[in-house]
Amino acid sequence: MLFLLQADTLNVPVTSAGEGLSLFSLIMKGGWVMIPIFILSFIAVYIFIERLLYIINNSKIDTTMVNSFKNSLSNADINNARASLRTADSVYSRIFQQAMNRLGRPTRDIESQIETAASIEINHMSKNLNYLGIVAGIAPMLGFIGTISGIIRIFYNISQTDNISIGVISGGLYEKMITSASGLIVGVFAYTAYHILSGMIDRFAARLEREAFDFMNIIQQPAK
Repeated sequence: MLFLLQADTLNVPVTSAGEGLSLFSLIMKGGWVMIPIFILSFIAVYIFIERLLYIINNSKIDTTMVNSFKNSLSNADINNARASLRTADSVYSRIFQQAMNRLGRPTRDIESQIETAASIEINHMSKNLNYLGIVAGIAPMLGFIGTISGIIRIFYNISQTDNISIGVISGGLYEKMITSASGLIVGVFAYTAYHILSGMIDRFAARLEREAFDFMNIIQQPAK
């Protein structure tokens, strides 16, 4: 009797394993909760790729242009300094073009202009990053809802069949495990993506602060 029961138990996963070879079929077993989780995953991937490309393209600082700009500024050659900035369309050039327009005014006005321009550019880089934080918080919660839904299905099936067996509870277990895993995966991805992008922005902001410090030193102590 025990041997037959074990054989019957072993036969169930064999059929399920065949179905489990299809990733799509496994995902579909997660139930309705997989729909919002899938939408959140699409949003997270889209925002990450779009912001990553934007930050990479806009955080580039042409060293040759910067050196030319600083040399011209040190030699009090304002026209060449402006021309150097116009050779590149970058965050650096846009910020310091704004600063160059303030030359001749009090130092505090120039510093304030740099800070304001840098803040605007950094805010552009940070656009939509808060949505990654939202996805990181919501996706695991949806997975938990799927877990509760799966447990409810298990007990409902048991109440209907009055039979506790792998065949009765397997549907609920699928839903429980798939939604939990999917929600956690999407949440971890969104959380990681948020901090990767935030770290890139923070490093660029620190670089801008160093460049602004050099700029202020040059205009206050021009070469003789």
